Amino acid sequence: MASLRTLLEKPWIWSFVGAFVVWLATIIFTGGYGAGGMITAALSLAVFTVIVGVGQMFVITLGPGNVDLSLPANIGLASAVAMKVMGGSDAMIVVGLLAALACGAAIGAINYLLIWALRIPPIIATLSASFIIQSVDISYGRGLQIKPPPGFADFTNWQVLGIPVLALLTVLFTIGAALALQRMIYGRSVLAIGQNIRAAWLAGVHVGRIRFLTYTLCGALGGIDGALLAGYFRGANVDIGNEYLLASIAVVVIGGTSVAGGKANVPGVWGAGLFLVLLLTMLNTFGVSAGVRLLLTGLIIVGVITAAGGEKAAR
Repeated sequence: MASLRTLLEKPWIWSFVGAFVVWLATIIFTGGYGAGGMITAALSLAVFTVIVGVGQMFVITLGPGNVDLSLPANIGLASAVAMKVMGGSDAMIVVGLLAALACGAAIGAINYLLIWALRIPPIIATLSASFIIQSVDISYGRGLQIKPPPGFADFTNWQVLGIPVLALLTVLFTIGAALALQRMIYGRSVLAIGQNIRAAWLAGVHVGRIRFLTYTLCGALGGIDGALLAGYFRGANVDIGNEYLLASIAVVVIGGTSVAGGKANVPGVWGAGLFLVLLLTMLNTFGVSAGVRLLLTGLIIVGVITAAGGEKAAR
């Protein structure tokens, strides 16, 4: 009983509980049809939200006001860059991935430089950057009809015993992110800045450098996500990253990361990613319209933020 109570006190467990409840409700509605396939599909689609969610989590952990709103435009541009560089050739897959990574990292670095140089809030800087990126993406990627190399498309859809290989690799990545957050100087510095930026500076933390690295990391993850999405959906698209603005913030909040900064939760990002995908599947199964789906997602995020705020005030 004590071990169960300890487990339930972990903030990340509730996102997995929510995902299980939604999955259970869906299979009850369908009479058990497609239960296994639903899990496979959820794992396949949650991967892309988890990757950008981890980047967004690091940024949000830096403290109030820190958020990257340029991720959708970043993903769209990086997908076009990756496909253009690969040019449909399996021999260019690695080069294309590196190009997408570099493109995203450059966008993340520029985001922070705007924040630092102009002394403007991150939400304004990254939103402004997203408009510029979208303009570049439209001029560069609009009408771009380049399919991914066959080997890359097969890799992003590859499954072993019904489990997507990309999901397994993403699990390893998130384990590495959790270790970096808790065991490495960089991760502890991010947490320290989010808890009290002045105290972190007085303790010798290079605040500017850590913030620069964090925004660059978030941008790089958006870039690699764009390349993987283009492979999975077999082509780049200007609008391919549009849904990941709300999703990247939602998985961070629902997963137990504090919007006030200084507290991150990597396992919760996975649970929240699965929850959102399964929730969408359930609502589609029930025949709910797109507008209602967005409304429910927004209400869930507001509810989680309210609950988190209430818990903090009670303490």
